[in-house]
Amino acid sequence: MNEQVHSTDASTELGTSCVIDRPAAALRLREEVARAVVGQAEVLDQVVASLLAGGHVLLEGVPGLGKTLLVRALAQAFGGEFSRIQFTPDLMPADVCGHAVFDPRTQAFSTRKGPVFAHLVLADEINRAPAKTQSALLEAMQEGQATIEGESHPLPRPFLVLATQNPVEQEGTYPLPEAQLDRFLVKVRIGYPDADQELDLVRRVTEGRVGDVLDVGAVRRFLSPESVLELQAAAARVRVDPSLSGYAVRLARATREWPGLAAGAGPRGAIGLVRLARGFALLEGRDFATPDDVRRAAPPVLRHRVVPTPESDLDGLDSDQLLAGLLEQTPAPRS
Repeated sequence: MNEQVHSTDASTELGTSCVIDRPAAALRLREEVARAVVGQAEVLDQVVASLLAGGHVLLEGVPGLGKTLLVRALAQAFGGEFSRIQFTPDLMPADVCGHAVFDPRTQAFSTRKGPVFAHLVLADEINRAPAKTQSALLEAMQEGQATIEGESHPLPRPFLVLATQNPVEQEGTYPLPEAQLDRFLVKVRIGYPDADQELDLVRRVTEGRVGDVLDVGAVRRFLSPESVLELQAAAARVRVDPSLSGYAVRLARATREWPGLAAGAGPRGAIGLVRLARGFALLEGRDFATPDDVRRAAPPVLRHRVVPTPESDLDGLDSDQLLAGLLEQTPAPRS
């Protein structure tokens, strides 16, 4: 795979272009983000692969695991515009999309665009806002546009929503509508770091620093938003054998009849498996996807699209455990 993309090399002044191959650029993007984020290797792969696939990300984890840092580092690596929206019960759609402002001097209304007009939008604690506000974000995720006072405005490209939610505290939260959940390509679960990673994290934060905030200064910008669009186009061209597409469909269909699942994934689940598998393939430097790419994509793509039965909940079986059994029992293509 020898496709090339224009990039800003770290050894030159910003704005000087050089040409690098696209698989190397995808891997470098991941490596740059890793300069700011301690550990969480699989989380990084899933998020970067989702960006390459052009899919939105739902991040689930307790506070303090670096979700905001991850998004800021990703934006820093390609010079993308970053915005953060803190979702609260009193947040209104206009606080997300923007509103019209009357200017007394010109006696006319002007449009003031909201924080959704950015390349990477961090929707922090998305499940704390009511459905009316979440629907405003759904339009942006689904249509790539935002409506202000009846007028539609296109969003910057690339455009990616990375939403967070706390899996522990549910008081004062609103369940995400099924239509919005389905619009997230992946649901990424962020767990606690291991002992060595946590020690490294403590050292980074406490040595010579005031406060407990990690910055993204170590992340070097080497791509542009336009280059990310080229990487997304390269991911879309990754070859997927018909047998592999059939495997993705079988997995999605199996969730609808699997014991322990009350509801399974729709067709968008199979589509998501192929899209994320292509992103993983590009990260690995390949121009073709493999069955292992699809298997790797299955948990993040399907976990938020299936619903365990009450009996499974009583038995302590979550969606990941049920999907693991499904993957074992669904034969993969040999090639």
